Amino acid sequence: MLRFAPHFLLHKNHFLRPVAASFPLSRRILSDKKQTLLCSSQVSLVSLLTPPIKTGLLGPVLCNLHSVRAMAGQSQNSTVHDFTVKDARGNDVDLSQYKGKTLLIVNVASQCGLTNSNYTELSQLYGKYKDQGLEILAFPCNQFGAQEPGNNEQILEFACTRFKAEYPIFDKVDVNGKDAAPLYKFLKSSKGGLFGDNIKWNFSKFLVDKDGNVVDRYAPTTSPLSIEKDIKKLLGSA
Repeated sequence: MLRFAPHFLLHKNHFLRPVAASFPLSRRILSDKKQTLLCSSQVSLVSLLTPPIKTGLLGPVLCNLHSVRAMAGQSQNSTVHDFTVKDARGNDVDLSQYKGKTLLIVNVASQCGLTNSNYTELSQLYGKYKDQGLEILAFPCNQFGAQEPGNNEQILEFACTRFKAEYPIFDKVDVNGKDAAPLYKFLKSSKGGLFGDNIKWNFSKFLVDKDGNVVDRYAPTTSPLSIEKDIKKLLGSA
């Protein structure tokens, strides 16, 4: 026979009167059984993956999945040389071809206040050290003030004609957000910035050693010539 838990309400006449509970105890029992069933199935999954942690039933599962994905990504792409990117004409470029080279990777833009100084100094660095093993990899990006609006052909013409850029210029990419290029996700995770991992503006720079490891990261306002000593050190000519 069903029983109801007594509750009391305070009425206008200030007397306490018993009233029936909102739900029968039998419904509570059925609900508890369903929850127990759900809990046991989830806990069994969790126990296979990881020791339980105090973050709720789904916490351990979600945390573990994120960890597995992160570990898988790191194991597959442990250096810059593990990535394949697109050049400005849409062809695949396996970055393993740069093994043994010192790399300076830069997100570039044609209509930025930093464009003239950076393109000029990048060309100077490349002309001076390309025969010693320096490669500059330029990735156009339109995420900062929409300052790289042109297509790949226009970008190539601008950089090669105006600044005599002889280093490779690749396909336009996103460097932040969910659509960020996998290479840039790796670069950012390898070397975080002063105020977080995200790229802050055009002409952020990553210096990569001959084994494909990210050695240093430089702000957009850091001029290419000011990091010449770091480049020479990696080249072995310091």
